[in-house]
Formats: sequence, structure tokens, C-alpha cells
Amino acid sequence: MAKQVVDGVLAKGLYLTFAESLTGGALCAKVVEVAGASEVVLGGLVAYQDSVKSSLLGVSSSLISNQSAVDPEVAAQMATGVRAKFSDAHGVAEELVVGIATTGVAGPDQVLERAAGEVFIAISSSFGTAVYAEKFQGTRSEIIQATVGRSLELIREHLGL
Repeated sequence: MAKQVVDGVLAKGLYLTFAESLTGGALCAKVVEVAGASEVVLGGLVAYQDSVKSSLLGVSSSLISNQSAVDPEVAAQMATGVRAKFSDAHGVAEELVVGIATTGVAGPDQVLERAAGEVFIAISSSFGTAVYAEKFQGTRSEIIQATVGRSLELIREHLGL
């Protein structure tokens, strides 16, 4: 599926950027396994700590304080923030850049009221910003891999690939 994403994004003349918390870079790594990914991937940021989400991606620190980092609005702000950050850094028009963000609880323990497996995936593009709530079962590794797979599906759907 990563190859379909890379080929489809390339055909549309778009670029991908990633802001990953829950997946810790696994989503970007999966995409860059594909030959030709260097044509579409501008970069990614592992924003595991809340302070990084705020300082580098522009996520509201009060939102994180009030809702935790496992929140749909946090995911949306991460996706729009990474899109803007890499668009500026590369001098690429923002309408050509797609930002993808992951946040959630990989487990085994819950975080505040959020259970293990509760995940938010956000995609920000010229089509708008969409957040998808997911609930995965399994080990920590299985939840991370399920998030990577679902993110690739959602990128395809969001961009009509």
C-alpha cells in the first residue's frame, strides 16, 4: 500500500510530511521503503513529547494541558503544523503539501481516560483537514503497526488515489 501512496502522490504532483507521536517515525519509515519516495517525502518529525508538539508544530499547549495529547484537535493541529513547517522549509506551495499526524495510546496502560489502542490520525491538505478516530486491539507493536496501515489507507482515501 505504501507504493500505491507514493505513486499516487507523485502522479498528483504532491508532497508528504509526517508528524508522528504514537508511531514514532514508523509511518514515514514505511513510506520511504518505497523506491521513489524521495520525490514526494519532504520530511517528518517525531513529536513524542508534548513540548515538541507545541514548540515545533504549533499545537496549543493549553489544549494539551486540558485534553492531553491524545485528542482529535491535537492531531489536527499536528497535521496542519507539519504541513506548514515543511512547506516553508522547502519553499513549496502549501497547497501541494499533505500533512499526516498520528497520536494515541499504544499501551499497555491507558493515558488519563484514553485506553490503549485509542488513536487519532489527521490528514491536512488542500482538500481540508480531517481527523479519524480509531480503536485498535493488540500489543503495543500491533497497535503501532495497525496505525501505520490505517494511515496509509486514509491517505489514499483522502487524496482519491
